[in-house]
Amino acid sequence: MTDTILSLSDARLSLDGNAGRVEILRGIDLDVARGETVALVGPSGSGKSSLLMLMGGLERATGGSVMALGRDLTALGEDELARFRRNHMGIVFQSFHLIPTMTALENVATPLELAGKPDAFERAEEELRLMGLADRAAHYPAQLSGGEQQRVALARAAAPRPDILLADEPTGNLDETTGETIMDLLFGLHERGATLVLVTHARELAERCGRVVRMRDGRVEPELARAAE
Repeated sequence: MTDTILSLSDARLSLDGNAGRVEILRGIDLDVARGETVALVGPSGSGKSSLLMLMGGLERATGGSVMALGRDLTALGEDELARFRRNHMGIVFQSFHLIPTMTALENVATPLELAGKPDAFERAEEELRLMGLADRAAHYPAQLSGGEQQRVALARAAAPRPDILLADEPTGNLDETTGETIMDLLFGLHERGATLVLVTHARELAERCGRVVRMRDGRVEPELARAAE
């Protein structure tokens, strides 16, 4: 039996805008099995990032259900959602979202400390080493290149050893060579056990995933939700 780690059923998202209520996601049905690598692709405004935010509990569905590891994220309170993300998910954004007043090591260790891990700094050091940043641990974000900052963000997402890793345009702000390095690191995290779901415009990154899900106008195009060739 397939071990489904993420399951969305008729998931909808509507938000209030200047022109009234706007439908962002229009009834998403999508299952992701444990261990999969899934790319969400489609034109700008198709709902890719919003779908990723629903999966991560960063946006709350206004209809339908969003299940992660058997928990209905739409039924959890904000504190419960925060704990669930902390314990089970890693999230990486196009803009690195590092805390500028903290070193690379502190940025990676802080979520572990908040989770009560006694070995937070040891684990953070190990993740930075795996990202090739052992010699940059004491540097602040402003002292790091864009690629280095994204590697710190990956280390921070990976350090709690999440079941699910969500990435929104993780190579979008990077040059081609640096982007390839980030791709390799992402799939290295998958090899360490994380189910990977990512939003990307980069064809090379999508083609490395086991499944490509194409979106348009807030819907999944079923005939194109297929294995990448």
